[in-house]
Amino acid sequence: MALIKKVRGHEPVIGENTFVAETAVILGDVTIGKDCSIWYNAVLRGDVNKIVIGDRTNIQDGVVLHTIYDQAKHPSQTIIGNDVSVGHNAIIHGGIIGDHCLIGMGATILDNAVVPSGCIIAANALVLSNAKLEPNSVYAGVPARKVKEITPEQRDEIILRTAHDYMLYASWYKEENEK
Repeated sequence: MALIKKVRGHEPVIGENTFVAETAVILGDVTIGKDCSIWYNAVLRGDVNKIVIGDRTNIQDGVVLHTIYDQAKHPSQTIIGNDVSVGHNAIIHGGIIGDHCLIGMGATILDNAVVPSGCIIAANALVLSNAKLEPNSVYAGVPARKVKEITPEQRDEIILRTAHDYMLYASWYKEENEK
């Protein structure tokens, strides 16, 4: 069973029909929407500040979500929108991710960076603190730079299909546990 723990008086809230893998860790001030999936070895550490995840979002294996302390000079929160896929081993440390985004495997989003709706952050890209990206765009590299815009068709085929696929994958695990 996943480690889900109250910290500093904050107890995680997990939305209905959300799959949480047995080795996931969810601590403190974490709110997860409905129809999400939190995969193996993901760590959502809301011990020092808030983490909020929208609906139909998947946090894949090995992802780390964290923040900067709410009483620090420059605090941060991790806010992730609806229909977002956060790829294996990505790190989001106090970043804000809009709806309909795909964060590639191993990508890092740093404190108070804003990734608006419709973005793809390429695998292993580094979005620096306080960066303000453009919507519907692909960013790659270290540091991440815009490489192209995304068409509505690409958004549907790449971003929304991935989010939908992960809802399907999560259903397989829920079905097995109900048998």
